[in-house]
Amino acid sequence: MGDDISLASLIGLIVALLLLSAFFSGSETALMSLNRYQLRHKARQGHRGAILAERLLKRPERVIGLILLGNNLVNTVTASIVALVAMDVAGQAGVAIGTFIVTMFILIFAEAAPKTLAALHPERIAYPAALIYYPLLKIVYPIVWLTNVAASAVLFLFGVRTRETELQALTREELRTLVHEAGGRIAGRYQKMLLSILDLEHVTVDDVMVPHNEIVGIDLDDDEAEIAKIVASSQHTRLLVYQDDIDHVIGILHMRRLASLTQSKLDKDTLRELLDEPYFVPEGTPLSVQLIQFQRRRQRIALVVDEYGDIQGIITLEDILEEIVGEFATDPDGAGDDIIDEGNGTFLVDGTANIREINREQHWHLPTDGPKTMNGLILEMLETIPEPDTSLKIAGYPINIVEADGNRIRRVRIGPRETDTAKGD
Repeated sequence: MGDDISLASLIGLIVALLLLSAFFSGSETALMSLNRYQLRHKARQGHRGAILAERLLKRPERVIGLILLGNNLVNTVTASIVALVAMDVAGQAGVAIGTFIVTMFILIFAEAAPKTLAALHPERIAYPAALIYYPLLKIVYPIVWLTNVAASAVLFLFGVRTRETELQALTREELRTLVHEAGGRIAGRYQKMLLSILDLEHVTVDDVMVPHNEIVGIDLDDDEAEIAKIVASSQHTRLLVYQDDIDHVIGILHMRRLASLTQSKLDKDTLRELLDEPYFVPEGTPLSVQLIQFQRRRQRIALVVDEYGDIQGIITLEDILEEIVGEFATDPDGAGDDIIDEGNGTFLVDGTANIREINREQHWHLPTDGPKTMNGLILEMLETIPEPDTSLKIAGYPINIVEADGNRIRRVRIGPRETDTAKGD
């Protein structure tokens, strides 16, 4: 009976040691599998387990040394006890059988199963484990320190330096992946906004500006009646004021400043007194930079100029914000008429239509790395001004020139993309 009790106790001890080994193995995988950004977020919220886990992972070699020390000690003791039990039960032959059995038990129940569970649910295991490891590390630190010194010396010979690990910053593409993978955690609208913000650096003022030929402004060479008519009919809050031509800008007129003036007081001298100084930005400026510049300078409108100082267009704060959140409202200039749906997948498109706007509205994929308008894109492809009824294909989209004059294409008809037609078939 005494032998039976002793044998039962040893088997119970083996089971306890296997559970302890499973804890060491699973907690190691859990700690190493933690999402460092989620960990930092929970730590900042005051989660005790997360705070300790973050501290442990600043020097991962220490916690790994502690886990390996405990795991190897437990497995060694387990193997020794199994050898004693096997010898007592079956003699020398039993030792080999017992070694095989305990190896399989350790492999399945103390390694594979707990590590798989920990990889699937790292937070559930890592945070409670951190509550145990943090004080335990302080108790056995001298042993762990000696082990790490020896390990660091070996790594040093191979050119590896150990130091505190810092949370590495994510690249823009990695952030894009995170936003995409967020799925239902972020509403679709906000997901698009976040992605648009990340894309601001790849979009320049040239892509969203109102081009030179579409700028609405006041020419001080016009008579005062004509100027009054432009002011009365304008749907913009700010107007460009120039003399002779658009490249000789005098200033920007804020329409609000005209509210206190009567019609009789609206003369050219009065207009000059109400103007703000124009703000110029070079073409090619990324929207991310321009947004910051608008904020720093407390401006809402800028003139885009080329290397020769000639005005290429106007960029406003609203244009940049619309890149992030989408269109605020229908364009008062009738930009919605740039694309007319003719049915059957074909669209009548104005030659001055912005390609980025077309792609966004129709979910097309016309190239945007060159010219900004349909007219410019077609002229670049053909290298000549085509006659009406000329047909071509760009990025798989069949395009037919509907109307053109001596210096530009006025209107084109774009049919469905070939790949879209194939899918429909």
